[in-house]
Amino acid sequence: MKKRYCTNCFIAAFGVLLAGLMLTGCGKFRKAGAPPPRPAPEVAVFTIQPERLKITAELAGRVSAFLIAEVRPQVSGIIQKRLFEEGGDVKAGDLLYQIDPAFYEAVYASAQASLARVEANLPSIRSRAGRYKELVAIKAVSQQNYDDTTAALKQAEAELGMAKAAMESARINLAYTGITAPISGRIGKSAVTIGALATAHQAVPFTTIQQLDPVYVDVTQSSANLLRLKRNMASGDLKREGEYQAKVQLILEDGTPYSLEGTLKFSDVTVDPSTGSFILRTVFPNPDHILLPGMYVRAVIEEGMNEQAILVPQQGVARDRKGNATALVVDKDDKVEQRMLKIDRAIGNKWLVDEGLNAGDRVILEGLQKIRPGAAVKVVPFTEKTVAAPSTNTPATAGAAK
Repeated sequence: MKKRYCTNCFIAAFGVLLAGLMLTGCGKFRKAGAPPPRPAPEVAVFTIQPERLKITAELAGRVSAFLIAEVRPQVSGIIQKRLFEEGGDVKAGDLLYQIDPAFYEAVYASAQASLARVEANLPSIRSRAGRYKELVAIKAVSQQNYDDTTAALKQAEAELGMAKAAMESARINLAYTGITAPISGRIGKSAVTIGALATAHQAVPFTTIQQLDPVYVDVTQSSANLLRLKRNMASGDLKREGEYQAKVQLILEDGTPYSLEGTLKFSDVTVDPSTGSFILRTVFPNPDHILLPGMYVRAVIEEGMNEQAILVPQQGVARDRKGNATALVVDKDDKVEQRMLKIDRAIGNKWLVDEGLNAGDRVILEGLQKIRPGAAVKVVPFTEKTVAAPSTNTPATAGAAK
């Protein structure tokens, strides 16, 4: 009986040992079959390097003539001749229309005759007044006679002045029968024909002359952009070199650049309350008359030079739910950090950044979908095959969203 009890104990102990060995074996198998830890995700970064950048603004505008003159008659009469070709070039002083001068010639001749009559009577009256002056001193004539003669002389001199003025007025009116070009330029179509009645100072002009070389280009800029520009100039972020006069380039309606460069002349002193913008007036040479009044153009205006511009490819910038610009940056410990950015404008396919990035920062451009802020990453340089370096002549879009 005792022997049987020992055998049972041995069997139980062996079972416990076997179970322990099986459990140990299963644990080793599970440990050996576990997957290895995941490596840090790989991201491509763009390293920020400040660069010298010419800042420009591209603004919409329209061409207007440098000088405009509406030709109107200054005397009334029948038009006898038209002496210009519509759409041609005229010079200041060229005869454009001829009004029938017969009536004004007669008036001028009458004025000449009146002047001659007054001039003929004046010497006699002047001589009499001289004699009476001597005679009244010795009381050979009465004081009353002397006073009457002196008054007659002054009246004759006044009549002489009136006659001269009447003759000059008649001469001017006669000259006005020939309507001349007040300025040089391109003349438009004629609103009247030969035989039409011209009325002095009429509301409808006969024609219009426009000087087209040079021309004005008036563009609009928002007052907010002006304040930003002045702030950047005051802080030193933008600089203007030497004797500054802003240079302006034009882009025509068909997208081609205009070959000649213009200059900024002045900015308006009043902001339009309905649009929040003001007028910038630029002047362009136009020897070939390519620019015509009313034509729509885009002007690229130089604002200044940014010596330490921070540019980042647009693919590295995202927007949060509030529309704020953000970027993911790799810090010195190779961990992801989110930055809030303040964007100035687009320069080609890059953003010009005012705040949020500094020289040497590594901005993540590829692998963004695999990471989150705080995660460790493996950094590789981003190749420039898809990101072109910005040109200093690339027009900037003013008023980019911040």
